[in-house]
Amino acid sequence: MSGRTATGLRRDLELLEVLSSPEAIRGPGLSVTRIAELAGREKSQVSRALAGMREEGLVDRDADTLAYRCGWRLYALAASTGESRLVHTSGVHLRRLVAQLRETAHLCVLRGGDVLTLLTEPSEHAFRSLGWEGLSAPVAQTSSGRVLISDWDEPAVRGFFSDEMLAQAPAQQRLRTVDELLNELHHIRITGYAKIDGELEEGLVGVSAPVRDYRGRLIAAINVGAPRGRMRDRLDAAGRLTMRCAAQLSRALGYTGAMVGETAQPHPRVRRPGPLAGS
Repeated sequence: MSGRTATGLRRDLELLEVLSSPEAIRGPGLSVTRIAELAGREKSQVSRALAGMREEGLVDRDADTLAYRCGWRLYALAASTGESRLVHTSGVHLRRLVAQLRETAHLCVLRGGDVLTLLTEPSEHAFRSLGWEGLSAPVAQTSSGRVLISDWDEPAVRGFFSDEMLAQAPAQQRLRTVDELLNELHHIRITGYAKIDGELEEGLVGVSAPVRDYRGRLIAAINVGAPRGRMRDRLDAAGRLTMRCAAQLSRALGYTGAMVGETAQPHPRVRRPGPLAGS
């Protein structure tokens, strides 16, 4: 890369850092004049640079106020990079959990109304296990799905689920009403993990625990599933180990808050379902 090109890139990055500042995020954006002041550059130079970045989707400009904010392409890149980092970082933690439990572990995220398995770390029993990587399963029917929505507030849950929807689930699903689901989510927030016994598939048990990113957002769940005969008697012990693994992964992703099991209180954050980015 030439010195001139590198210098131009550095200057563009400086402007993006200004647009990522608390002042820009809290308000409706920043004017060209304010961006130039914060960057210590001439207004005309900043205006030309922003115009070019706007064409590439790196910044957006409000049609009424003419204020600039970070653009859609940056958010798309951040989401893709974040998920890639999540998968890359989780591998060592899943392998450690598999070594402790001798059962297959999964990394799961929300996609639409389902749970998608991003990564599977097989155990010695893997040749007898269903391959879940890349497959999806219903949210309310799985321990991982329940964990992934465990910090939704009540209006969000009631807005997404209905008694009629839950009543149409397979007969083995334990939660048949929204009230029952809300009670289950409350219990997950207290214990720090979810568990199921035969609700997704007869004879299959599972546990899941939440993974948080550096902002405290619940972004994934670590899940362990196994035949009932192998893990039912140690389901709570498996849940605690899975919770510890999820906490360690969260730390590796930059989360610094308290996790359930480390303090007496569950994490207080709640959220409504956004774009819904095992057993």
